[in-house]
Amino acid sequence: MTDIAISADNLSKLYRIGVRQEGYKTLRESIMGSLTAPFRRSKKSRASSSQGSRLKAQITSDGGQQSDDHIWALKDVSFEVKLGEVVGIIGRNGAGKTTLLKILSRITEPTEGRAEIHGRVGSLLEVGTGFHPELTGRENIYLNGAILGMRRAEIQTKFDEIVAFAEVEKFIDTPVKRYSSGMYVRLAFAVAAHMEPEILLVDEVLAVGDAAFQKKCLGKMGDVAREGRTVLFVSHNMGAVNRLCASGFWIDAGRLRTRGKTEEVVAKYLSKGASLEGQLFWEGGTANLGVEDLKIRSVHIRNERGQITSRFDVRKPFWVEICYTLIRPLPFCRVGLLVTTVQGITVFEAYDADDEQYSGPREPGHYVSKGMIPGDLLNSNRYILSVNAGIPGIRNLAFLEGVLAFDIEDAGAVGSHMHDRRDGIIRPRLCWEVSSDCN
Repeated sequence: MTDIAISADNLSKLYRIGVRQEGYKTLRESIMGSLTAPFRRSKKSRASSSQGSRLKAQITSDGGQQSDDHIWALKDVSFEVKLGEVVGIIGRNGAGKTTLLKILSRITEPTEGRAEIHGRVGSLLEVGTGFHPELTGRENIYLNGAILGMRRAEIQTKFDEIVAFAEVEKFIDTPVKRYSSGMYVRLAFAVAAHMEPEILLVDEVLAVGDAAFQKKCLGKMGDVAREGRTVLFVSHNMGAVNRLCASGFWIDAGRLRTRGKTEEVVAKYLSKGASLEGQLFWEGGTANLGVEDLKIRSVHIRNERGQITSRFDVRKPFWVEICYTLIRPLPFCRVGLLVTTVQGITVFEAYDADDEQYSGPREPGHYVSKGMIPGDLLNSNRYILSVNAGIPGIRNLAFLEGVLAFDIEDAGAVGSHMHDRRDGIIRPRLCWEVSSDCN
């Protein structure tokens, strides 16, 4: 018996820009179509394998030349994932991560290449994928279990655990179309994780839900990994990827840029393109795709003497300057920064609108937002700076990930009482009081 769970050989996917793509049906949707319309037959329907059998999916197709109105979402991606391996897949938005999982889940077909999957697959690619909106939560649980080849008795043994995890007891007999997005994703994750598929594909499950749910998800995924099941985990949460995954893939512009130990892959990804010159400019400005309200023009880091640099004394403050232009008036806008370690651990996030005097509307014009990072805060290490701008809860205007890298250096004299390197990411100088009174 092979020890390979997933094998991909030159997987490629070509999309035509500006044209709605052909809708691919999941196996769940095909089954529901046959149940709700028994006299209609889909030309693409295939006989399903017998219940309980091991599924070996072979996805093949060929053809496709790229032109100006086409884009390769994936191009020549090849890899193998062993049974029981937990792999984190990272990359920028639009890099091709979700496209890869959709191919492996048989939601879409590759333009070129081939993939082999050995084992039953459970997937959570987006909120409610595979749920039928007209069916209740209870009915969707049984439907999903049946699709995975489980008998009714097997599903029943997992039912109470799934419902308790999803925290939807009161609504289990309500059609899921009436669920909130939080309820939807809780139930979808619970089903995917508890039905015991041999391969679990998870895409950005931590992007939806509150902090308590995210913590519960991470705990359950840790349990799944320890049970020896194969997991592919797509996330922008580098800390979660580092904790859960032993190895990682970095996909960049549709290609597999590198793979290896998770910490090494994350460090390469976060440092990619990060300037060590202490400044970065964008001619004409930059923002998220399609955004015309705001353009980031430059980012600088200055030391306490006002010099642009990427190396700072651990004891001294330094400033981050973000220069940008507002093209249209905004009723509210915040511009700020995110600091992470090269291992992907978030140190802090801060915005100019945290100060109430800058939290009101902003008119068109040129702006500079300056934030001071105090001395004796960050420990000696290398850090990655990202820039973020948007309207909270409504719209993100610009997220520039990993634009600058900077080093915090311990420049204290030998014998100094704070010369020794402290443990942890930060090393704050706290205010203390010492007295001889113990009362």
